[in-house]
Amino acid sequence: MNGMALKSILLHPDPRLKAVATPVAEFDKDLRKLADDMLETMYDAPGIGLAAPQIGVGKRLLVMDCVKEESVKPRPMVLINPAVTWVSDTLATYEEGCLSIPDHYADVERPCEVDVTWTDLDGAAQTERFDGLWATCVQHEIDHLNGKLFIDYLKPLKRQMITRKMVKLKREKARA
Repeated sequence: MNGMALKSILLHPDPRLKAVATPVAEFDKDLRKLADDMLETMYDAPGIGLAAPQIGVGKRLLVMDCVKEESVKPRPMVLINPAVTWVSDTLATYEEGCLSIPDHYADVERPCEVDVTWTDLDGAAQTERFDGLWATCVQHEIDHLNGKLFIDYLKPLKRQMITRKMVKLKREKARA
């Protein structure tokens, strides 16, 4: 498929998932290839968002597409060096999951609307207000760029339980 490659998604716990990603400085064909590979990996997973640290790349880059209806055209987005510039006072709770923590879900409360600025693949500045699932997704993915996982919002006991299950899963995968 036009040179796109599926990438392996890191599983929690992995120190690379807790590292703060560095800003993207070079807007070149390698960055475009990385974005294409990330979109391909995200759709294949299947997921609605993927941050570069989840595939072991410590760069401030994320991809997302929250269109779930078959009848609606997909809207793949690539956000480079994204930043939340405004959040609503109103909060919303969504059941979140993560490709790096498969089969585990938990309710996370976040602002229900956010303004985000980012750079696109052509180096142009972009700004958009996101709401609903898009707002949740973009905040979740930006958290990844800051070394934060959705389970970091949970109470310690629940977080430890999920982490223990993930350690066991990784051990089983390593044996397979």
